[in-house]
Amino acid sequence: MDPRLLVISKRMEGVKAVVPAMSPKGGVGKTLIASSLALAFAERGRKVGLLDLDVTNASSHIVLGADLNESKPLEEKGVVPPLINGVKFMTICYYSGGNPLPLRGGDVDEAIKEVLATVIWSQLDLLLIDTPPGISDEVLDVVNYISEPRPLIVTTPSKLSIASIEKLLRVLSENGVKALGVVENMVVSEESAIKDLAGKYGVELIGRIPYDPFIEKSIGDVRILKSTSFFSKVSSLADKVLVKLGL
Repeated sequence: MDPRLLVISKRMEGVKAVVPAMSPKGGVGKTLIASSLALAFAERGRKVGLLDLDVTNASSHIVLGADLNESKPLEEKGVVPPLINGVKFMTICYYSGGNPLPLRGGDVDEAIKEVLATVIWSQLDLLLIDTPPGISDEVLDVVNYISEPRPLIVTTPSKLSIASIEKLLRVLSENGVKALGVVENMVVSEESAIKDLAGKYGVELIGRIPYDPFIEKSIGDVRILKSTSFFSKVSSLADKVLVKLGL
């Protein structure tokens, strides 16, 4: 057994709830929703962390407007994440400088284990994890290495995205993981094909976020982001998540 797996359990002892944001498809707004949720939880006085676990293409720091040169983790018997806009934030970009990390196969698994075993979160109400898109090793690593994760599944109304969502829900179900809920992003109509599909796997559709044409201009400026209709909807979603988690 890899001794780092025992260390990961120790690192998570003070975390009340781990919420990985997952999506089998890229481009659905998963990173933006995970980052915005972290900001919304911080606004509500919760102790919240955000871990960007997309080790080959991390981008949460862009949403938060984090300066990778100014805000550095402290290294003290592990790595202590800096506080960015009220959120304890960790990304591998602190060490890669935002340069590409073209890792493959086992190297990705090793990187994920190393990050999970190294970062010291201390006491948190919630730890949000921005996972890479897909249904591959990275998602299975989170499911297998973290005790009782409550994934938040992000999708769009696209038929391609919806078709992929069922595969992810099935994988989670087969691994005994109870998803926290499904969020439908970039909604453009009242109709939704997601609710019945999610219900098939005993998962609730807990949020529908309309398409916001102004959201792109807000990325990187938290003050502007918080003034958008998108963030208003995410804030409502945050309240629902806290209720479901009993926090």
